[in-house]
Amino acid sequence: VLSNVVEDVGQAMDRNISGAHILHELLSAPWLRAVLKVKKKPHTQKHTTQTSLRAVTKLILNSLFSHLSPVPQALLSSHDSVAQSDYGPVLPPLPDEMPEDEEAMRIVCLVKNNQPLGATIRKDEETGEIYIARVIHGGLADRSGLLHPGDMLVEVNGNPVVGLEPEQVIQILINSRGTILFKVIPNAAQSSSSHKSVYMKAMVDYCPLQDSSIPCANAGMAFSRGDLLEVVDQSDAQWWQARKMPCSVSCAGLIPSASMLKSKQREQWWCQPLQVHTCIRPCKNLLLIPPLMFKTDWFPAEFPLWRRTSFRRRRQSCTSCSPNSSALSTPYEEVALYQRPPQENHRLIILIGASGVGVSEVRMRLIKHNPTQFQGPIPHTTRPIRVGEQPGRDYHFVTKELFEYMVCNNRLVEYGEFRGHLYGTSTDAIDDVLRRGRMCIIDVEPHSIQVLRTRKLKPYVVFIKPPSPDRLRQTRRDARIITNITANRAFTEEDFVDLEDSSRLIEAKYKQFFDGVLVNEVLQDTCMQLCSIIQEAQEEPQWIPVSWSRAEE
Repeated sequence: VLSNVVEDVGQAMDRNISGAHILHELLSAPWLRAVLKVKKKPHTQKHTTQTSLRAVTKLILNSLFSHLSPVPQALLSSHDSVAQSDYGPVLPPLPDEMPEDEEAMRIVCLVKNNQPLGATIRKDEETGEIYIARVIHGGLADRSGLLHPGDMLVEVNGNPVVGLEPEQVIQILINSRGTILFKVIPNAAQSSSSHKSVYMKAMVDYCPLQDSSIPCANAGMAFSRGDLLEVVDQSDAQWWQARKMPCSVSCAGLIPSASMLKSKQREQWWCQPLQVHTCIRPCKNLLLIPPLMFKTDWFPAEFPLWRRTSFRRRRQSCTSCSPNSSALSTPYEEVALYQRPPQENHRLIILIGASGVGVSEVRMRLIKHNPTQFQGPIPHTTRPIRVGEQPGRDYHFVTKELFEYMVCNNRLVEYGEFRGHLYGTSTDAIDDVLRRGRMCIIDVEPHSIQVLRTRKLKPYVVFIKPPSPDRLRQTRRDARIITNITANRAFTEEDFVDLEDSSRLIEAKYKQFFDGVLVNEVLQDTCMQLCSIIQEAQEEPQWIPVSWSRAEE
């Protein structure tokens, strides 16, 4: 039959049929014929399945080797030699009789490279036994899957560790190179539950090298307020495991839990020496121009002379200095990615910055050049209406009693007094702009951010900071400033120093609330960059507090 097929394929080759040549070579192969010869050979005696298989394999290999060149033959011979060798560790045989109370022992072999082991240990003070306290997520021990929290260490590279101090065990590991052999007794109550990652924004600063209570300072992870953290393990009530986002390393680090960090911050506050509170620090003559009076298509002529008096006349509490401040009560803020649905109102855009950095100018130019897209809230005032003014277009004119009622009910974001009349911006005015489908842009004092951080407004905060000192003095050379002494004068060196110091203080204290940062070097470029940032805030996914994305109950 095979001969007939080969003959037919040969005729197909003569007719140049595609693929016939390859098929002819396959059917003419000597190994195929050798197999057929084995199958046709009569069996006069009974053979086992293993003997028949060996005979067939030998005939096939002999046929193949006879048609192979020396190089492939040598390669196959080498492969067989390597495959038949035994490279596994030779372990001693188990004893015939083992005590019933003998605990199961596990031998773990890890290859140490330049990265740490990724586990911390603790000592039982009563028994002197050394246990695995935690396994760092993403570390060498975690990736191996062989060491678990609660496992008892018996030996490390043949050195008994029971009774040693954790520092002595760590020194043994530090001195070990290459392969490390652990002898451990597994934790019988070991859980295999997986941990779900939770994303949080740090509201405080933390440095593990300055924390004496951390189990292992080298395993700790430092972070600053405003950093985005991926918390991968919260099983420990005191120490969590987390990574900073965007993640550049696979191994997590230890950070204090929310309750522990809150306790640390409170202790640190009460241990500080007595110092002057920032809320009662002496005020300088320089007054801040309020940025909340701008409107979309009309800017009142009196505006440049109206000054905010929040620092000079308004009473301030010690909430920004006390241990009950928001940053202290919530050292971590859980966040989630948020994509604004088209049917929802736009997010409120908040601009903050030191006086003189140009926040008001940036906001005013943005509204002036895009009046159909951006708008500011219409302020409230207690002064009488003037000729040519319209209520609801220029101001919301209210009585002093109504204005004070709004203040008592926290309906005003900021307010102040000028020439015996009260001025302020209400949350209702902000809502009115957003309901009309426009983007509301305001600039406020940093301490007012907390009032506006609500699920309804979902504010996006942009901090505008000054350029380098040389560039700052160059760009503000011809600028003018308003003080309580002179209505219009040039910047002085003291003004520049105050501007730089104020910017640093604002950024250091409030950067956990910043969603974006802009350097106002050239006004036109800053406006273009701000437009791009606002567009991203409205259309692309952004991290917001989880409480803002949950449905109202």
